[in-house]
Amino acid sequence: MTSYVNFPVPYDRKLHHMNYELFEKLHQEGLVSTESLKKISEEKRRPLISLFWDLNTLLGFGVIAFTTGLGILIYKNIDTIGHQVILVLIAAISIACFTYCSKKKPPFTRFKSDAPTPIFDYVLLLGTLTMLTFAAYLQFQYEVFGTHYGLATFLPMVALFFIAYYFDHIGILNLAILNLGIWIGVTVTPRQLLLASTYHSETIIYTYLALGLFLALLALLTKYYDFKAHFSFSFQHLGVHVTLISLLASYIYHYSMATSFLWLFAMIILATLCYLQALKIKSFYFSLLALLYSYVAACGLIWRIVFSMESKGGPFELLLLFFIISTIGFAYLLKLTHQKIKAK
Repeated sequence: MTSYVNFPVPYDRKLHHMNYELFEKLHQEGLVSTESLKKISEEKRRPLISLFWDLNTLLGFGVIAFTTGLGILIYKNIDTIGHQVILVLIAAISIACFTYCSKKKPPFTRFKSDAPTPIFDYVLLLGTLTMLTFAAYLQFQYEVFGTHYGLATFLPMVALFFIAYYFDHIGILNLAILNLGIWIGVTVTPRQLLLASTYHSETIIYTYLALGLFLALLALLTKYYDFKAHFSFSFQHLGVHVTLISLLASYIYHYSMATSFLWLFAMIILATLCYLQALKIKSFYFSLLALLYSYVAACGLIWRIVFSMESKGGPFELLLLFFIISTIGFAYLLKLTHQKIKAK
């Protein structure tokens, strides 16, 4: 008597990756029934489609839409609702979210921990955004921190870093890093300069250059000590952007040819290191950043050289030819880089 194996086929997500010929062979040997083979063939023709990213995107937009709608509701009805009621409402939402997350979170670990429930990350994000709204509302309406704007941005920044590490949330970590940049900018920028919207100060450029290098160092230390190593991408991502933008701003700010060449040289060195590191870790994204910022700096250098050749403007035909050739060369270099990363 031949014994058959009946597989519970219909809803295995990885079924379409299986070797269908193996099931046919098992069927020929009498180990798989005809009914099961028929179900497998049907599933092969109709592979399951994952809705994971679709649902996550909808949940993310839902949190943003809810907080935006809450802000609009408050703005339009602020005279009828009352400030105290608004503050209590925002605080209640934030406390409820953090209470839920505190009860559901897994034990703290230095390694990556998965969300215990599908909505955990979004409830935590909602609680964090409402917490920031609460702090901003206190400062705007009651001026709790007075004119100490550095303190008004420092405390939310500390809270964001704590939440990001305690609950292991990369999105909130990115908010914390951005808040760090805001805090540093507010701290080093005179209030008159901030109100005048003058952001090309040499002090600001150097400050954010130091911030970018600091974030890049944090990325290295996070990986080296293997403490929340999955956070290193966020530190490195923002660190590379801030550092290269600051070097590019320094190159543009110092218009004299001798000084600007020094900043250009520093930018080329950093971009080269970033490019080599990107090849090592097989990251096309960081290699793209290194090449893109280098290309922008090279275009600025050629622009200056050409326009210094004539007092009333340079030969535009030469510039046009350079941009056409360099764009083609840049695209070809990206293609070679992509092939090199895939080949490793």
